[in-house]
Amino acid sequence: MPEPDPLILTLQMDAVAFAEFDGLRRRHFPEKLNHIPAHATLFHHLPGDDADAVIETVTALARAEPAPEVAVTGVRFTGRGVAYSLESEPLAAFRGRVAGAFRDALTAQDRQGWRPHVTVQNKVKPETARALHASLAHGFAPSRFRAPGVLLWRYLGGPWERLATIPFGGAA
Repeated sequence: MPEPDPLILTLQMDAVAFAEFDGLRRRHFPEKLNHIPAHATLFHHLPGDDADAVIETVTALARAEPAPEVAVTGVRFTGRGVAYSLESEPLAAFRGRVAGAFRDALTAQDRQGWRPHVTVQNKVKPETARALHASLAHGFAPSRFRAPGVLLWRYLGGPWERLATIPFGGAA
């Protein structure tokens, strides 16, 4: 029996931040490869065999947390793309608690250090990425947004299917 498609946990952004990042992604990500909206991944591969149990665990952990504030701290050149760097101690602590709950099921990618970011361009020629990075870095000003919750997705080999929106305890 094949392994079930993995689950992906991403950060839900407030409407203003999401619109800005998703607009940049739609403009700069190769159209044929852009199957998903702008996102900040917390986990790339949670166990897909029991989505209800994952939802239950993440919901219990999120319920105990106020909606964190997230700082957008810079524009990062990734070699073949561009991403915005994010920082949030409360979000990192929440991620650590989720990692603890799934420690035996985490992949090497999800066990390694976490560098939160939102990718707005990827899989382009390095010179194209360098030009966008220079343009975005020139006009960059640090900002902050509130994260009302997290989103759970099922990976479908390219596109993702949203399974749940899980609010933090202080979010409506």
